[in-house]
Amino acid sequence: MKMISFADGMSVPALGQGTWMMGESLDRRAAEVAALQEGIELGLTLIDTAEMYADGEAERVVGEAIAGRREAVFLVSKAYPQNASGRRLRRACEASLKRLGTDRLDLYLLHWRGNVALAETVEAMEELVAAGLVARWGVSNLDTEDMEDLAAAGGEACAANQILYNLARRGPEFELIPWLERRRIPVMAYSPVEQGRLLGHTVLREVALRHGASAAQVALAWLMTRPGVLPIPKAASIAHVRENRAAVDLVLTQGDFAALEHAFPPPVKRSRLEML
Repeated sequence: MKMISFADGMSVPALGQGTWMMGESLDRRAAEVAALQEGIELGLTLIDTAEMYADGEAERVVGEAIAGRREAVFLVSKAYPQNASGRRLRRACEASLKRLGTDRLDLYLLHWRGNVALAETVEAMEELVAAGLVARWGVSNLDTEDMEDLAAAGGEACAANQILYNLARRGPEFELIPWLERRRIPVMAYSPVEQGRLLGHTVLREVALRHGASAAQVALAWLMTRPGVLPIPKAASIAHVRENRAAVDLVLTQGDFAALEHAFPPPVKRSRLEML
């Protein structure tokens, strides 16, 4: 499997598992846990979650899924911006750890920029690293100017930026992604199939048909060809996670790339980073 490396040398699989909208229904909980466990068995060992998702219930779903197999998993969670202060971040992190049933996070992210000064958040994140609660920290939904502000605030240790990025949302390629590449900061791409809205696109379906694949697999495979990009699709069933895993082995042709470039052209000017 292709791997993505952080600046500190840690490597993770280039396809992870997202959990946005998991934990919202007890009726689906067992299937969600089983899907995450199947993903781990298939090598999709990076799992991303957040205290925001289902008010912490997604973290509890992940906790159930990784029970007894924590050492096999690279665990990511995210803090609300209002919890990113020196006074509140440790409490938020410890609450996430309790819900996850673990003593540490491999990566802890600021979910989006809020009113807390970035310098204060950086200091609070570094304190979590020093305390052994977090191995490394990063951000989510920060645009180029935000990243420059973060660096100026002492945030050179930022390990990742999780952003909205897919075939239909290529704006970050103009400025933000090159900025991150120069600093060896991986991109975690959330909503890689645009919450399913990409799946009916004619060109995606045509490319998929040529390979005997699905449109979702093509969208994921395209992202995995981008340097330093790690998509984190959600799969709430075993069949869906197996479909996602098969995207790792899908090899797109030059003709496929040309068709996708025509249907989803790259940006020609800077645009504001979008969020969902």
